[in-house]
Amino acid sequence: MAEEKLSAAQRSKIRRLSAPKELAPDEEGGELNIVPFLDIVTNVLMFVLATVSVTFTATIDTFPPRAGGGGRGASQQQNTLGLTVLVVPDGFSLKARGGNVAPGCESVGEGLAVPKKNNEYDFKTLAKCAKRLKGSSPDFEDETSVTISANKEIPYKAVIGVMDALRSDPDSAPDAKEKKEMFPDVQFGLVK
Repeated sequence: MAEEKLSAAQRSKIRRLSAPKELAPDEEGGELNIVPFLDIVTNVLMFVLATVSVTFTATIDTFPPRAGGGGRGASQQQNTLGLTVLVVPDGFSLKARGGNVAPGCESVGEGLAVPKKNNEYDFKTLAKCAKRLKGSSPDFEDETSVTISANKEIPYKAVIGVMDALRSDPDSAPDAKEKKEMFPDVQFGLVK
C-alpha cells in the first residue's frame, strides 16, 4: 500500500487545528493558577512568624502606698508585727512595731539587721530573720503583709529579690509542691 501524500491545504488545516489557542480575556480558562497566591501567603506567614515576639511575664500582687495610717484601730495595731524592710545600699534595715531590728535579728536596736555579704544582698539571711520575727509571737502567725521601701538608687532586681525571699518559708522542703507562706502580701512604702 502506498502512502497518500497530504495536500498543502490539508497540511495547513492540521497545523492550524493542532496549534494551542490563546483565550480571549473574556473567555474562561480551564484551571485557576493559585501558585502565585500561595507564594504571597507563604511569604506573609513567614514574615509574621519572624516578627512576632512572645513575652512571658510573671506578676506579683502588690499594693500602692497609702496616705495616712490605713485606718486600723490601736488595739489591732499592737497585735501585729507590722514588718517593714528598708532596702539600702549597704543591706537591709528591718523595722517592726517594737522598733528597729538590731544586727543579727536578735533584739531591738540600731544598725542594719542584714548587711551585705561579699558586696551582694543576703536574701537567705533576710528570709531567716523575717521567719524569726514572725515566729516570735503567736499573734504574728496569721500576718501575711510586709511593706518594702527602697530609694531610686536600689536596683530593681534587689527589690524583687526581697519580695521573693519574704514570700515563702526558707526552711520548707525545696521539692514541696506548696511552700509555707510567710509574707505573700507586699505593700510598697514611700521613702522620705
